[in-house]
Amino acid sequence: MARHSAIAATLLAGALALAGCSGAKVGDSAGAGKTGDCGTFNLAVNPWVGYEANAAVLAYVAEKNLGCKVTKKELKEEVAWQGFGTGEVDAVVENWGHDDLRKKYIDEQKTAVAAGSTGVKGQIGWYVPPWLAKEHPDITDWNNLNKYADMFKTSESGDKGQLLDGDPSFVTNDEALVKNLNLNYKVVYGGSEQALITAFRQAEKDKKPVIGYFYSPQWLLNEIKLVKVKLPEYKAGCDADAEKVACDYPDYDLDKIVSKKFADSNSPAYQLVKNFQWTNEDQNTVAKYIAEDKLSAADAAKKWVEANQDKVKAWLPK
Repeated sequence: MARHSAIAATLLAGALALAGCSGAKVGDSAGAGKTGDCGTFNLAVNPWVGYEANAAVLAYVAEKNLGCKVTKKELKEEVAWQGFGTGEVDAVVENWGHDDLRKKYIDEQKTAVAAGSTGVKGQIGWYVPPWLAKEHPDITDWNNLNKYADMFKTSESGDKGQLLDGDPSFVTNDEALVKNLNLNYKVVYGGSEQALITAFRQAEKDKKPVIGYFYSPQWLLNEIKLVKVKLPEYKAGCDADAEKVACDYPDYDLDKIVSKKFADSNSPAYQLVKNFQWTNEDQNTVAKYIAEDKLSAADAAKKWVEANQDKVKAWLPK
């Protein structure tokens, strides 16, 4: 969510096997849409609901409008990028920067290419619940965090304050930031996006001190106006050395990455991915349908697509 430490290449075979890789490949006959045969579209789904919203809408349109057979593969980011070279993954449809992966798979291995912006703007940072920022206004400046460290102690953080992170695979500089800013905190991984949501919701409801990693777009921010902590200003290159990071996260123009083979096919599914753009608000709407309203991904996508036909028409192959 965006967001991630490297995952060993040996995980790829097992992860992709679990995800399933049978069926026709792009370019094979798999039901003709009005633009021609689409074939199978292998779509990676990374583990946060904003990405799931992108994937849900793209899959729905690919199936209903283009006649594609969509195979969704629930994979963490590094594993998904590895799939570009094997033909197991056609597209990643919400990429949070990843200069390391771009260098490896686009520049060096040449198995992947960029396919343009999603239109969604991403931001990662440290947040506190609104009640805490109101009661202690200076807590939103990193320079003051050490004086509040005792407030955030938990059984998992010991004698340090707890900085709550999500899935360990998310893009995070938090351990380096804590070390390099000399903060008396310990990064504790909640394990998922849902763990972060639950912690912030409970913190606001029960007036419980919590400080943690979060990001936008994320539908929860429409419900709880979490307050971002000001870290040292991001400047180009300040995060180049992962061990020495002592600055805030950059703003992200979230983009799409596809396999070179998929791009070269110029299939209807590729054209759809390339044309796909929407807004933070669009994504949050579909994400809320899935996470909060408990609609299936397909039903969430159907609801949004039926209300936004003009946007969808602009994505379709000409």
